[in-house]
Amino acid sequence: MPDPTPTPTPDSGAHPRAEAAAPSGPEAPPVRRAGARRGRLGPARPVPFGRLLGPALLVTAWWAASAGGLLDPRILSGPGTVATTAFDLVADGRLQGNVLISLQRAGLGLLFGVAAGVTLAVVAGTSRTGEYLVDGPLQIKRAIPSLAMLPLLILWLGIGEEMKVTVIALGVAVSVYINTHASLTGIDHRHVELAEVLRLGRWRFLRSVVVPGSLPGFFVGLRLGVTSSWLGLIVVEQINATSGIGYMMFQAQQYAQSDVIIVGLVAYGTFGFASDALVRAVERRALSWRRTLAG
Repeated sequence: MPDPTPTPTPDSGAHPRAEAAAPSGPEAPPVRRAGARRGRLGPARPVPFGRLLGPALLVTAWWAASAGGLLDPRILSGPGTVATTAFDLVADGRLQGNVLISLQRAGLGLLFGVAAGVTLAVVAGTSRTGEYLVDGPLQIKRAIPSLAMLPLLILWLGIGEEMKVTVIALGVAVSVYINTHASLTGIDHRHVELAEVLRLGRWRFLRSVVVPGSLPGFFVGLRLGVTSSWLGLIVVEQINATSGIGYMMFQAQQYAQSDVIIVGLVAYGTFGFASDALVRAVERRALSWRRTLAG
């Protein structure tokens, strides 16, 4: 007697039992066809110098609005006028001198701020007593703008370079501390238990567990700290200053020289963008072991 069960052929599709076992209805997962290409969920691969696209589009829109007569040159000068003014400032040495002074202030404030922020984060993150003594005052400082502390700092330090560097360093230290401390205290406690089982010393524990675990947060804080250094620099150079990019912009404001003001803004933005890109490059190299969406 012949077998009533049909024999599947290569063109007949899946086995009947497999089709019967497959769920159906609105809750059934989508069946992926053989050879179908799955869409990419994460971002595409990074393109070299791709971050310059946004600033380039901004400058293009500015140039188009200026060329089309949509911008009053007395209020906002066009890119051509700003470029000519920048060349004139470079020719007479004003721009280079003010830029060097601003870079020195921002660099010193960033250096002292990063050192203080990292030190306080390690003290508060690895010791309960240190956390009780350090974390509270720094959280209070985070809620107080640096501009609000200027009168007191001027009273203590005068209007010289010490006051300016201190204002920048305070803003940097808080940013670095908050992010480094958060990353450090977020280290899995099992790593600490493993270090205790292996009987690691204090310094070996800091080098092998604390430093690698806190690096991601440190670099986030460093990027914010670099931004804070430029923001603090803008503030201190427009108050009781006799040199720097901010002082040059303040003097231009009194004579309604919008082109000089824009040159100063472009200088601030260029240095801020370049310093952030530098920190990103160092971060990618230092954290090359991580696989993230940033690529």
